[in-house]
Amino acid sequence: MIAALSLGLFVGIVLGVVGGGGSIIAVPALVYGVGMSPAEAIPTSLLVVGISSLAALIPRLREGINWPVVLIVGAAGIPAAWGGTAVGRLLDPNILMLAFAVIMMIAGIRMLMRTTETEGSCSTGPNRAFRSCAPKAVGVGVLVGFLTGLLGVGGGFLLTPALTLFLGLRMKQAVGSSLAIIVINSASGFGAHAAGFTLDWPSVLSFAIPAILGSLLAARLARHLSDKHIRISFAVLIFAVAAWVTAGTVTA
Repeated sequence: MIAALSLGLFVGIVLGVVGGGGSIIAVPALVYGVGMSPAEAIPTSLLVVGISSLAALIPRLREGINWPVVLIVGAAGIPAAWGGTAVGRLLDPNILMLAFAVIMMIAGIRMLMRTTETEGSCSTGPNRAFRSCAPKAVGVGVLVGFLTGLLGVGGGFLLTPALTLFLGLRMKQAVGSSLAIIVINSASGFGAHAAGFTLDWPSVLSFAIPAILGSLLAARLARHLSDKHIRISFAVLIFAVAAWVTAGTVTA
């Protein structure tokens, strides 16, 4: 119970600060910290991270969330999440966890490679320039949605880099938009995984309540952090969790 409470709080803080990455901690935390199987941890993670992201989104509603991008990426990700779930059921759980670690390393490297903040066509809103953004936004939505279903993640650890690196959103706008997309993706992924699954409500609540409280508090504190500091912190977090997942999978 203590492990679930502390790990849930940490997941919420990460979501509130960087607008993602909650699931990359939640899935291994539930597997290695709480003792769930990957099959149990994936839908539980999606539920907890989805609710926590919604809580963290509330303080950011005034900070320029890019709703056109949110709707395009979120809509494209819904069918892709169901496809990823179908593929994931055919693969060995250890392979999924190692794939998790590899993708995290790639995302972390890309975040560290980003040295400047530049606005792209997706940051300008629904005008003529935005038309060139829409196909890229659909591509991001399909990729992140598929990985959401495959790996049981809300997609934030990929969304935040994708929104900044590929769609040109500034970091703080990307964080808020990422949280909104995570809510959509998590709901879709949970729906795909929930059939025939019974939640362990004591474990879920002991993990979810501190995650929600932590995400609300951290989202308010994150307003005082610079884009650069958020980006570097995000990358360091990804590397640490990737090493944790790899070590846990190999030793298991």
